[in-house]
Amino acid sequence: MRTRLLPLLIVLMAAVLLALGVPLAVSLAAAQQQKVVVDRIDDTAYFAAMARSVMDTPEGPRDEGRTLSRELESYHGVYGIRAGVFLPGDAPLANAPATWFLPGTGEVREAFEEALLSRRSHDPRQVWPWQRGRLVVASPVVRDGDVVAVVVTDSPTGEMRSRMLHGWLVIAAGEFAAMLLAVGAALRLTGWVLRPVRVLDATTHAIASGRLKSRVAAAGGPPELRRLARSFNEMADNVEDVLEQQRAFVADASHQLRNPLSALLLRIELLALELPEGNEEIASVQTEGKRLAQVLDDLLDLALAEHTAADLRLTDIGALTAERVGAWSPTAAAKGVDLVGDCPPTTAWVDPVALSSALDAVIDNAVKFTPRDGRVEVTVGSTGAHATVLVADLGPGLTDEELARIGDRFWRSGRHQNVKGSGLGLSISRALLSAGGGSIVYGRHEPHGLKVTVRVPRSAADPGSAQGLAER
Repeated sequence: MRTRLLPLLIVLMAAVLLALGVPLAVSLAAAQQQKVVVDRIDDTAYFAAMARSVMDTPEGPRDEGRTLSRELESYHGVYGIRAGVFLPGDAPLANAPATWFLPGTGEVREAFEEALLSRRSHDPRQVWPWQRGRLVVASPVVRDGDVVAVVVTDSPTGEMRSRMLHGWLVIAAGEFAAMLLAVGAALRLTGWVLRPVRVLDATTHAIASGRLKSRVAAAGGPPELRRLARSFNEMADNVEDVLEQQRAFVADASHQLRNPLSALLLRIELLALELPEGNEEIASVQTEGKRLAQVLDDLLDLALAEHTAADLRLTDIGALTAERVGAWSPTAAAKGVDLVGDCPPTTAWVDPVALSSALDAVIDNAVKFTPRDGRVEVTVGSTGAHATVLVADLGPGLTDEELARIGDRFWRSGRHQNVKGSGLGLSISRALLSAGGGSIVYGRHEPHGLKVTVRVPRSAADPGSAQGLAER
């Protein structure tokens, strides 16, 4: 979410800074040019006054004419600006440099002709730092209401453009600094807003993974998110209480029913002694009673598995799996099933008791459904951050619909209802593995059969990372 929100904020702030910086840069360029234009207007007014004194007499004082020429030459020598006083017929009264005359076209001609109409030429168009234009200003010399001459200045713009560029660089530096401050503020803002969301997400994942003690630290962030964190914690407390009550009820019910059921089975055995040997009804009752006792034992184991925290240790699951394969080999041999294991040394962070119980349930299930002369393969391996134990059999397998339901409590395939079991073994396995950050996945084994993959974390950080983030 931060990667989506932060660029949006940065783009908006950049747009605001550009909206402020571009007009400021344009205004700076216009101010620099206007300053030069005003200076040229003052200069042309000064030269116009001198030209007017030269033309006060029909022939013009010679000293005044020479003074005007020297002033224009000095002006051109110091500033590099071409300047001249031209009569209405284009003849120069005085000009500097001496080789500069009115052109037939262009900005200088347009400014001259505009000044002949007894008004100062219009302001030149804006010159930008990347342009090599010139500034032309023309002012009329008026005597007795008539235009008797025109003062024209043609200024280079290099120095003016340099000042513009310098000002623009200052503005750009200011914009860059403001952008850095804005990015820093955006990072702090998004971190302040999104940190409670990240913690809430991590806590939700931790609870979904079975770590029901995880809670959101209700601190930091906007008031709405702090209130959401408190509400989430209250909801998690209520859910945990409900689940705890459910587990306690299942455990208590299993324990309380076990004693009268044991007494009932004992009475049935005593009753069987008084009946003829081989009575089918009493044998059926005994079988159902033992099955009910097994269901109660499994319910108690499931309640304990969901309630007990995992005791994670760095364990060689290759050796542990080889031990369980060896323990189940006599049972498989008695059924005529070939149970083989490929268990290289592989370490992982697991609860050894929980993994052993889960492997017992999975191997028992594989041996149980594999026909005589079949084969069950147990393979230990690793895939990146996880270690795996793969149990593949050659049994009848399951359909896609059955694969979606396998592991549900009390669920058994309709084709296997007559096979001994309560339908809780795989559910207990899943609960035991989930407590330590592990998982169990079911799939098809080609050409037929079931493939069960037990996956456990190889790093101690994997099972508790989400919980650690949630509790910080």
